[in-house]
Amino acid sequence: MLPLLLVGGARLVQAQKADGYWPARGTWQHRPPSELGFDRDKLRLAVAYAEANGSAWDFEKDQVRTFGAVLGPLPKTRAATNGIILRHGYIAAEFGDTKAADPVYSAAKSFLSTVCSLAVAQGLIHNVDDPVTQYIHDGGYDSPHNAKITWKNHLQQASEWEGNLWGKNADFVGLEQFGNGRREPREIHEPGTYYEYNDVRINRLSLSLLRLFGKGLPEVLKTEIMDPIGASADWRWLGYNNSVVEIGGRQIASVSGGTRWGGGLWIDSGDLARFGLLILNRGKWDKRQLVSAEWLKDAVTPSEHGPDYGYLWWLNTQRKQWPSGPATSFAALGNGSNCIWIDPDHDIVFVWHWYRNQAMDGMVQRIVAAVTGE
Repeated sequence: MLPLLLVGGARLVQAQKADGYWPARGTWQHRPPSELGFDRDKLRLAVAYAEANGSAWDFEKDQVRTFGAVLGPLPKTRAATNGIILRHGYIAAEFGDTKAADPVYSAAKSFLSTVCSLAVAQGLIHNVDDPVTQYIHDGGYDSPHNAKITWKNHLQQASEWEGNLWGKNADFVGLEQFGNGRREPREIHEPGTYYEYNDVRINRLSLSLLRLFGKGLPEVLKTEIMDPIGASADWRWLGYNNSVVEIGGRQIASVSGGTRWGGGLWIDSGDLARFGLLILNRGKWDKRQLVSAEWLKDAVTPSEHGPDYGYLWWLNTQRKQWPSGPATSFAALGNGSNCIWIDPDHDIVFVWHWYRNQAMDGMVQRIVAAVTGE
């Protein structure tokens, strides 16, 4: 009997890989779709759909207009749409240039969530309900308002942190700094009572974790996660031109939770798929538990105020995000669009770089149909 997993209050069967396959560094086995339980023709149609729904995102034309003044590096070009479909750990389908290490924008937030889990596992954070000010003393949490913010508030994008960071104000007011993503002034709510998707506040979380670890978050991610899962040496996690701080006498870049203003996580589809496979298997890679299974259960539990949102993971509990997918599915999502979609019910990981945002549910529908025959 398969073990049961509680996600968002539902009692669900946790799928397991058929034979415990874990791809070694630099290799990844392909299996015929039929051996993995896919209808070959339906999976082929799904891939054709993906290839026909590539993104129109252009860094030069779209970046500043959409997000405002740039703070960090951006590539001049990017790959065309590309992706990987896994089942039971094996590659069932692959399309496009899956070796192109491009920015994944806010998909980086789910990596940041995972780094935070390591801080908890290592005892650097005792409880995510603790106020951050108990740990961080750089002035960012000194005000009576900010002093109430907990680690969980940051993880659920309900911190309502007030202040400036790297030249951006958390109020998101102003066309020059925030482009079309700006918002009108509003009342600031009590921490933990109001959800707002806000990269300034996520960058504050990233800086707080940097101070907590005392070393760069890319170093933490590489040592604790990416190297053990056999990721390539091609991924990079970049800060802004002005986000370098001194930690223990060293100059270290505080990385961003996306590429809204440049920088961010630049990574290829293969490495994204490895990370997705780790998360699908509740933080376990082969015989090593790299991420706490208990943390991941909490990370995909809906927050009280978010739009079906966990610890920087997008959820489908209400089947609003992807009506065609299981309620247990969840994803790391970023502008462009970029995603790691994880379907525990069917033991599937789907990575898609550079797709037309409205096409995602259509792709989910086709993948599910290919494995269920419906």
